[in-house]
Amino acid sequence: MSSTNPYQFETGQAGMGGNMMAAFAEESARAGFIRKTYLHLAAAVLGFVGIEALLLTAVPANTMEMIVTRMVTGYGWLIVLGAFMAVSWMARRWAESGASPGMQYMGLSLYVVGQAIVFLPLLYIAMRFDPQTPVIAGMLTSIVFFGLTAFVFVTRVDLSWMGKILFMAGLVAMGAIVCGIMFGFSLGIFFSVIMVAVASGYILYDTSNVLHHYRTDQYVAASLALFASVALLFWYILQLVMSFSSND
Repeated sequence: MSSTNPYQFETGQAGMGGNMMAAFAEESARAGFIRKTYLHLAAAVLGFVGIEALLLTAVPANTMEMIVTRMVTGYGWLIVLGAFMAVSWMARRWAESGASPGMQYMGLSLYVVGQAIVFLPLLYIAMRFDPQTPVIAGMLTSIVFFGLTAFVFVTRVDLSWMGKILFMAGLVAMGAIVCGIMFGFSLGIFFSVIMVAVASGYILYDTSNVLHHYRTDQYVAASLALFASVALLFWYILQLVMSFSSND
C-alpha cells in the first residue's frame, strides 16, 4: 500500500521509452492508456470470477470443506494472509517494473490468482449460506465502484494527498485483523463498514492516479491497483451482506 506512485515523474517528464504521465500526454495517448487500464481491470475481474467458479464447482465438496477448514482454523488464516502479502508484493513489483510486458502480465495474473485463493473460504461460506449473496455483493460493489469512478472523472480532482492517510489506515486495519486472529475475537459489522469506507477511499485515490500520476505505459500496474481496491471493497461488502442477511 504505497502512499505515492513510485513511478511518478515531474510535470511533463517522459519515462522509459518516451512515455509521459497520462495527464500531460496527447489526448489520443491518454485516452488509449485509460481504455487499456479499464480493459485490463475487466479482464482481471473476469479471471477472478472464472478461477473462483472453477474451484467452487470442480473441487469435490468434501475436499473443499477440508481445504477451507484448514485455511481458517487456528493460525491457518494468518499464514494465508502472510503468504498473500508476499505474493502481492512480488506481483506489484513485476507489474510496476520497467520489465518486459510479459513480466508485467505475470504480476497481474499472479495477483489475481492470489486474491482468488484468499477469497475462497469467504465465498465458499457465502455460497453455502445463500448462492445469491455473492451476486448481490458484486452488484453493490459495481454500483459503488462506478459511482466513485464517475466522480473522479467528472471532477478531475487530484487525490494523491490521500495516499499517506490510506496507508496508515491500512496498517491499522491489518493490525486489528492480526490481533483478531491471534486472540480469537470478531471485528464485527462496524469494522466492515469502516473498511468499506477505506476501500472506497482507495478507489478514489487509484482512479485519481490513473488520471494524474501514471505514465501511459503503466496500464498493467494501474489495473492491478484498481483491482486490489475493488477486491477489498467486495470483500467487506460481501461480509456486510452476509451479516445483514443472517439477522433477517
